[in-house]
Amino acid sequence: MSDKPRISDAEWQVMRVLWRKSPLTAKEMIEILSKKATWKPETIRTLINRLAKKEAIGFEKKGRRHYFFPLLCKEECIKAEADSFVARAGTTMLKPILAAFIEKEKLSDKEIEELQRILDKKGGAE
Repeated sequence: MSDKPRISDAEWQVMRVLWRKSPLTAKEMIEILSKKATWKPETIRTLINRLAKKEAIGFEKKGRRHYFFPLLCKEECIKAEADSFVARAGTTMLKPILAAFIEKEKLSDKEIEELQRILDKKGGAE
């Protein structure tokens, strides 16, 4: 995770918006995020600025407006978070944590098949 910026929980919400649709102006992001969180517009602008400083998002200026877009793909960020989590929790905690996630979440047949493929590959069963 050393080359990827550490993204806070609040910043993840901004990133999710941009991964779904981009480029977006700050005003458009404020409209979207105001429906999901009780943040003030200034808070959202602060999060946008932090992500830009971390080089997690970029922008293109068109006239007086800045259009923001992600510089990191979602998969990169998820992997970096997973690596960071394993580094903090340790590998001995991995099995019970994965089991808890799988038991808690509702998974589609397709997701179950994908997880099975990953486990089979990891175990050398292919």
